[in-house]
Amino acid sequence: MLDDFLVRAALAGFGLALAAAPLGCFVSWRRMANFGDATAHAAILGVALSLALSLPVFAGTLFVALVMAVLVGALSERGLGIDTVLGVLAHGALAIGLVAITFVPGARLDLSAYLFGDILAVTKSDLLVIWGGAALVLALLLWRWQALLTATLSPDLAHASGIDPRLESRVLTVALALTVAVAIKVVGVLLIGAMLLIPAAAARPFARTPEAMALAAAG
Repeated sequence: MLDDFLVRAALAGFGLALAAAPLGCFVSWRRMANFGDATAHAAILGVALSLALSLPVFAGTLFVALVMAVLVGALSERGLGIDTVLGVLAHGALAIGLVAITFVPGARLDLSAYLFGDILAVTKSDLLVIWGGAALVLALLLWRWQALLTATLSPDLAHASGIDPRLESRVLTVALALTVAVAIKVVGVLLIGAMLLIPAAAARPFARTPEAMALAAAG
């Protein structure tokens, strides 16, 4: 069954939808759309790093996405103008990554696949990475779901309940970086932000509970 490229494409899209849906809801609730874009755009640096060092693209993009997510989170906690910081980091990282990737022999031929994705070229090993990453993201979000909701609703309420809002933000940061890394093959770095935000925004008017919104977004 997995020898059919259309079956592999469908499974890859389904796996990514399961991971991106609940995470996209938190991106919407916390108004983190720019945060997601910054992390996704930085992933092109990870692609360049992976190609230069002959590493799996997943490894390089995950590393750079984690670094960017942690950096943005640290800067936001220091009270800096977050919109400006995100804009500079997102477009700066994308520009540097695009320049860096052109110095890697043969990379230009594959650049559009990294920018916009190539779901029909998903391999069996890609499926393993996508579903493994999706499972980790889902496990992480299910484990921290109630705490994440409380911290999203009100940091003061979270403190009163013994929940550290900063810890929950870091959980989202890790989940976001992991999703960016597994989504490269399917939607590319330029469309990951849309993959996270648009289904969640579309599901919001039709859902009465957070869980229903996540399920509707996945659908």
